[in-house]
Amino acid sequence: MKKIDKIPGAVYFGNDSWKQLQQIIDKQDASSVAILVDTNTKNHCLPVFNEHIKLAKPAFIIEISAGEEHKNIASCLEVWGELSQNGFDRASLIINLGGGVVTDLGGFIACTYMRGITSINIPTSLLAMVDAAVGGKNGVDLGALKNQIGIIKDPLAVIIAPEFLKTMPQNQLTSGFAEMLKHGLIYSNDYWQRLQSFNTTNISEAENLIWESIEIKNEIVTEDQQETGRRKTLNFGHTLGHAIESYCLETNHMHSLLHGEAIAIGMILALHISVNQEGFPEDTYNSASKRLLKVCGKVQFSSDDITEIIKLLKHDKKNISGKVLFVLLKDIAQPLINKRVEDHLILKSFDAYKKL
Repeated sequence: MKKIDKIPGAVYFGNDSWKQLQQIIDKQDASSVAILVDTNTKNHCLPVFNEHIKLAKPAFIIEISAGEEHKNIASCLEVWGELSQNGFDRASLIINLGGGVVTDLGGFIACTYMRGITSINIPTSLLAMVDAAVGGKNGVDLGALKNQIGIIKDPLAVIIAPEFLKTMPQNQLTSGFAEMLKHGLIYSNDYWQRLQSFNTTNISEAENLIWESIEIKNEIVTEDQQETGRRKTLNFGHTLGHAIESYCLETNHMHSLLHGEAIAIGMILALHISVNQEGFPEDTYNSASKRLLKVCGKVQFSSDDITEIIKLLKHDKKNISGKVLFVLLKDIAQPLINKRVEDHLILKSFDAYKKL
């Protein structure tokens, strides 16, 4: 079993992590235990949890609808209501069993119910394992605006069991892989190169690369948990990526995108902007863009779509004094934060994306 110690929680990785989770739950001796699931994880992941973990008394199962569109205050109100109606007190425990929507929303609920109860995250998607597992970000969307309401607080523990990846459809795996590629681009050319042969069917190698991605994020957020400096580099591709994700979610003529799919597009656009504004190597841009396209495919944007996406940038939570700020790259593993970008360079990046 691999482990990252954090304050106050820890991340456990591997099959032995179930034994550790059993010990943590037994030691916690909570007055009540709730397991938050969505429609998919209730069917595919809850049985796995029940195979490994024995609770002193039956857990209360709370099910929310699957999908980013349900990561909102309305869902929180439902869960808060169920906790209250079933007598959950401040000595209770909530276990968030699911992907990023479940862990983000469940963590926010735990932080706010009765001013805070204990939570444990068990991310079941690749995206949640490499993105939500470390960093303590909890929150919900405000309409189409991503993660506008939230708080940073670590759960008691994070349990990462790679066996859940067997339950994932391919598009969910590639969505998570996009975040791993992001870690390579902002942190390590060596890691970026090794990711080129990433294959989830090669379990041993895949697990090593997943764990390395978690370690990269842990190093960054441990240095800067409140996101005042280095942690901002993790937002590479997210400024336009979140705007694209929100636009596609709210616009009838566009297909909704998984988070990683939208971020992959955002990274391609940010790389092109980096070429023009920061001197990022053009040949590296070409090869990296092809790799990202291969992972998550291509989306067609009209001129009107692009105009509306750019308008959404003014709502980005990373803005300061009304200024839209990007993470750009000087080269692989050479990120630059708080960079202003003129609209004409954004438009130019969309034009280049169309031609890929």
